This record gives sequence, C-alpha cells and structure tokens, in this order.
Amino acid sequence: QLQLVESGGGLVQPGGSLRLSCAANGTNGNIFKFYNMHWYRQAPGKERELVAQITPGGGTDYTDAGKGRFTIARENTKNSLDLQMNSLKPEDTAVYYCNAATPAGWSSWGQGTQATVSS
Repeated sequence: QLQLVESGGGLVQPGGSLRLSCAANGTNGNIFKFYNMHWYRQAPGKERELVAQITPGGGTDYTDAGKGRFTIARENTKNSLDLQMNSLKPEDTAVYYCNAATPAGWSSWGQGTQATVSS
C-alpha cells in the first residue's frame, strides 16, 4: 500500500504563491521512485483535471492549467513530491490532489489540500 498525504494549501491573494507538498508513506514507500507522480485539482462544480506530472527519471509535463506558473518536483530519497505555484489567480482555487500511478494502471490518491486564491 501507498498512502499519500498532501499539505501546504491555504488562502493566498491573487499574484501570490503557494508550495504544496505530498508525502508518500506505507509498505510501498521504498518504491516511490518508480512511480509516475501527478498533481490534479478539482474546482467546485468542475471535474478533476491534471495540472502537472513527473516521471521516475524527473521528466516533467504540464497542462495549460499549470504551464508557465507551476513547477513540479520530486525528491525520491525523501518520498516527497512538491508543486510550487506562482502568480496565482482566483481560477486556481481548487482542492489539489497528489496521485501515484504505474503504466499497468495501478493508482493511489491522497485526500487533497485546499488552495484558495482570493483578495
């Protein structure tokens, strides 16, 4: 099993920054480095959407939601995943979820952390 715990959400003004973190624990924590890791978000009334992803080797990709303003990073020695979010906008308000997945279709989700961008 792999448990994912997000932290770092909160209230920030437009133009501000937040750094989200995801800690991976559990019996499969020693193979964290082999997982593809993702950040998703879900805004009120909307479907969950992918924001950013990072491969075991550190290759990154961003959707339009995060491109240019967000940075995803992983530290395999610490079983951790981060999302640095800059120049935040009110439309970035959402619950942000950490996800681990394998090409075979296995997936694990965290409980999410709320990020609110408002003046």
